This record gives sequence, structure tokens and C-alpha cells, in this order.
Amino acid sequence: MTFEPIWGAIIAWYLFLAGLGGGAFVTSAFLGWKHPEAVKMRKIGHLIAPIVVIVGLVLLMFDAEGGLHNPLRFALLLTNFGSVMTWGVVFLAGFTVVALVVVLLDFLKRPVPVWLDIVGVVFALCVAMYTGALLGVCKTFPLWNNALLPILFLVSAMSAGMASVLLVSIVKHADEFNRVGVLKKFHFCLPIIELVLVASLLFVTSSNSAAGWNSVVSLVAGEFAPWFWVGLVLIGLVLPTVLETWLLFFSPREFEESRKAHWISFGSDVGVLVGGFLLRYLVVVAALPVTIVTPLL
Repeated sequence: MTFEPIWGAIIAWYLFLAGLGGGAFVTSAFLGWKHPEAVKMRKIGHLIAPIVVIVGLVLLMFDAEGGLHNPLRFALLLTNFGSVMTWGVVFLAGFTVVALVVVLLDFLKRPVPVWLDIVGVVFALCVAMYTGALLGVCKTFPLWNNALLPILFLVSAMSAGMASVLLVSIVKHADEFNRVGVLKKFHFCLPIIELVLVASLLFVTSSNSAAGWNSVVSLVAGEFAPWFWVGLVLIGLVLPTVLETWLLFFSPREFEESRKAHWISFGSDVGVLVGGFLLRYLVVVAALPVTIVTPLL
């Protein structure tokens, strides 16, 4: 018996973009705390956040065809606060409103109040974790119904958000990019944490049921193995870690601030974004349900 995935690439893009938007906003708040002089980089994060989340929501409506034909049906989600999807709508709506207000303040050249930054960060973290909790609602899929998944998606979202801000900054504001050493070192740690969480998720999933075992096998040794090992592990996690280790800890400062080093960092950040999408895509398409056998009476 074979199983077709109930979700596909569109939902993976939605999960990725929603998490990336939250991560970009948190990155801007982090810059305001640790690197207040990086004003242009903060504005980059503020701009990325609502754009990618709105694109992700449009993709979600496209996938849920009823939403395109009658968008007001999504309002019904606000009637059941016992549902993860209802809370997801609240988090996404709140985050989008806050992010757009912050962009407007940047456009008007007005300072962003600290309280608004804090509210935005809270919504951003909730959005990032919600993307993992949304899959966990499907309790018959062991790869999704796992307490580690929201944590993994949160770490990945922060990593992707930081990568997006750093990537654009390399192109547009290299002078500020050179001065945000704390952010770059913090970002360096995230793929390592993510690698540990991926390994833990696969170990726990493989040991709890036959469906979980088969899901993990399809990732590490089956049809999705090339995407998993080359795309996610090598390009998305290992290569960025190796490159940033060299740039941050072993290369001379003169080289680290050179244009050549900038483009190496650019490639590293692209790898992080590729890995962030593939993580969600593989988790979505490789999950197999627990099969229940009903004896004939």
C-alpha cells in the first residue's frame, strides 16, 4: 500500500515564509538591542517580515481553494479557540499588523517604540512555533506529532530570518554588515543546534511506531535521501557552519571584511535558506500515517 502526501510544496512554502518573516523581525529587534548603529539592517528586517508572511498567506489561500472562492470562510477559524489553527490566525494577523505598522514608522522616519518591538517579537516567536504545532495536530503522523518539531521549526525560522537580513545587507549595506559581529556569531550557532534537533527528531520518530520508522527511512535511505543529505544536511547545515567557522574564527580580520569574504557569507546564507525550505518540505512529504487494522467480524 502506498500513501500520497496530504500536503505538498505550497504548504511547505507557507510554513517556510511564515517562519522566515518571524525570524526577520526578531533579527531586527536583536540588532536594535546589540547593534543599534545598524539602522539600515534593521529596516531590511522590518521590510522582509510582512512581505514574506503575506506571500505565505496568499499561498495558503491558493492551496485551500475554498478560501480563494470565499475568503470570509477564514473568519470562521476565529470561532474555535480550542483549535491550533484559530490561534495561528490570531498570531499571523497580530504579527502582520504590527510588522506593517513598523514598516510605516520606518517610512515616516519615526522611531519604533520599544513596547511595539516587544509585541512584535512575541508574535514573531508564536508564528514561528505555530508552524510546527500546526503539523502536530495530525496525531496519526508520527513525524509531525512530536514535541521537538515546533522547537526545530523555531530555531530554523530564526536562522532563516537572520540569513535573509544578512544576505540583503551584504548586497546593499556591506559597511553595516561588517559591524554586526554579535549577530553573525549568534547566527553561526543556529545551524549547529538545528542539526542536533533534526537528529533527535529522527531518532524519536523512528522508535515510536512502524510508520515513524518508515518515515525516517524514506528520509535517510529512501526516495528523499538525496534531498535530505545533500540539500538539507550538507548545503543547509554543514556547509554554512564550516564556512562561517572559517570566516569568524580563523580568517584574518582584513579578509573577513573583504568583498570576497562577503560573497562567501552570501553563499552560506543562501545555503541556510535552501535548508530552511527543504526542512519543511521533507517533513511535509515524508510523513507517513499510522495504519489501523480493524479485524473482520
